[in-house]
Amino acid sequence: MLAGMLLTGFTMSAGTAQAADIKERTIKFAFVQNMDNHWGAGAQKFAEIVNQKSDGKIKVKLFAGGTLGGDIQTVSSLQGGTIEMVMMGSGVLVGQIKEYVLFDLPFLFKTPQEVDAALDGPLGQKLMDRLPEKGLIGLSYWEHGFRSLTNSRRPVEKWEDIQGLKIRVIQAPLYLDAFNALGANAVPLPLPELYTALETKTVDGQENPLVSIESSKFYEEQKYLSTTRHVYNPLLVMFSKKIWDKLTPDEQKLLKDAAEEVKPYQRQVSREMDAKVLEQLKGHGMTVTEVSEEERARMAEKLKPVTQKYTDVAGPELVGELNAQLAKLRGSN
Repeated sequence: MLAGMLLTGFTMSAGTAQAADIKERTIKFAFVQNMDNHWGAGAQKFAEIVNQKSDGKIKVKLFAGGTLGGDIQTVSSLQGGTIEMVMMGSGVLVGQIKEYVLFDLPFLFKTPQEVDAALDGPLGQKLMDRLPEKGLIGLSYWEHGFRSLTNSRRPVEKWEDIQGLKIRVIQAPLYLDAFNALGANAVPLPLPELYTALETKTVDGQENPLVSIESSKFYEEQKYLSTTRHVYNPLLVMFSKKIWDKLTPDEQKLLKDAAEEVKPYQRQVSREMDAKVLEQLKGHGMTVTEVSEEERARMAEKLKPVTQKYTDVAGPELVGELNAQLAKLRGSN
């Protein structure tokens, strides 16, 4: 169905660029994950749609696997106008816009549908509207997914098993505080440096969505996987404001529309891959511990001081708005 929708979009758009104000351009689109997962699938589809809708005038060149730097480096490049486009988990932006910590609060979301309702509604737009003041333009919210924990030392069934493990986390204060609160030694590292850190035993483990664990081949250095699903990461697709302001209104509309058109496709790819990848990881030799809902509740309880600290950072009113929306959704199910 999605393929049909996208094909219809192509058919309707073909030839329109000739009548619109579209110039010959090349867009560098950088991201830290590999091409063979849901990030790459979304980026590739975006490039195809932009090429089609611009009648080949706008070419999107993909730079996967952190070839242009880690998340923090590419945000800086975006603000400086040396890269046109990036995508990343929203937690990396907390240093720029503190309210983005909202989506990283531990055990906040239970289902992808809850996330969609939050991101695609007024609350998600409210945060995206803050990006231009930081030299960034938000195009769409795609999906990274629910994060789970791996390590090379032992199975993790309960939060006490995390104590003493050296865990790589993303370069965001909430993740440091959360894993330190669980008794780990949290180490912030850019993703492009992570595989080597696991290989050399600089760190014992890491936490990422299942699809990324498989795509990045972390199973080669990690024996144990625990389905903690402790945080959900939206994937924020952004453009350089410095370059955006030089685009014509037709070009801006084309890029924004293409990113939104890809959104349901990219999310579906992510969720289909997530449903299959657990068996693949078992096939690679990983020992999988399915973490119970009761244990997730214990972890959430242990992390209450961290949740409260970052509720204050995001703003209690904003968090209250999201919690009210989630309560309403859960009440209607």
